[in-house]
Amino acid sequence: MSGMSFSKSAGLLAFAIALLFCLQFVLPDYHHLSMTRIMVLAVFAMAYNLLFGYTGLLSLGHAMFFAAGLYGAGLTAYYFEWSVPLAFLAGIASGFIASLVIGVISLRTTGVAFMIVTMMFAQVAHLTTNYFTTWTRGEEGLTMPPTARSFDLAGLHFDLTDPTTRYNIALFLLTLTTAVIFAIVRRPIGRVLIAIRENEPRTLMLGYDTFRLKLIALVASGTLSAMAGAAYALLFGYIGSTFASIQYSIEALLFTLLGGAGTILGPLIGTAAMFYMIDIASEYTTAYLLVTGIALVLLVLYFPKGILGSIRDRWFPWIP
Repeated sequence: MSGMSFSKSAGLLAFAIALLFCLQFVLPDYHHLSMTRIMVLAVFAMAYNLLFGYTGLLSLGHAMFFAAGLYGAGLTAYYFEWSVPLAFLAGIASGFIASLVIGVISLRTTGVAFMIVTMMFAQVAHLTTNYFTTWTRGEEGLTMPPTARSFDLAGLHFDLTDPTTRYNIALFLLTLTTAVIFAIVRRPIGRVLIAIRENEPRTLMLGYDTFRLKLIALVASGTLSAMAGAAYALLFGYIGSTFASIQYSIEALLFTLLGGAGTILGPLIGTAAMFYMIDIASEYTTAYLLVTGIALVLLVLYFPKGILGSIRDRWFPWIP
């Protein structure tokens, strides 16, 4: 039964990736660009879900990891004219270092205190991007130079102004993130993370080093979030302090809750649903946030565990 469940779960993930690949051939230009943006933000939401949905740690500071990747890639490409691959790696390294340092400090707290500490760190990061405006230009932001809009790799030329190239790079990063998270949650460490979420004192009593495991989860989550931020800066050619604001931490939480916390594809579904709810509502009214809020309330009432989480709970328990 376990083998059959694994096959179904892996098959569903493969089908979702294949569907996204095929969509690029039929989507109009606007939705093609929208789906590219959704996939990059979904990587951020999936990374957040690893910490919140699987480990049970509610962070309100994940925007700082996204911003670490965004600025790590963007500033090195803008000021030092690093190649796209090197700038991308710099963004990931920035997120790794930030999540490791902040994780060691913030994980000494639990519950509401952890939420507040991460939010405070995020606010410091946001204020920092606005303080050093000589380098960051604050909310005005920076537009990436031509040297950061294309690169050569393994004998191939990649033009980041080309919609198809952007779409497929975003899809590759989404596929990579999906595979990494699926591998983590299917392995023993994933089971222990869920045990920490459900009952940390009992997990600690069984002999597990919960601090170390939570730190691993936070660093993995922060590094993947930074990868999303670096990809956003390089694919869309812009960085700004808005991406470091508390709003983006809350959006990652909303994407996860809407799609289904503790599910692999839930954050992707939640990101797409939220994006298009706002997009469609804004076409008809300036009070689109009110419409979106009502829709979210109805979804919570009828799908209390999120869209995919509730579907798994009611009909298909094998959904990963």
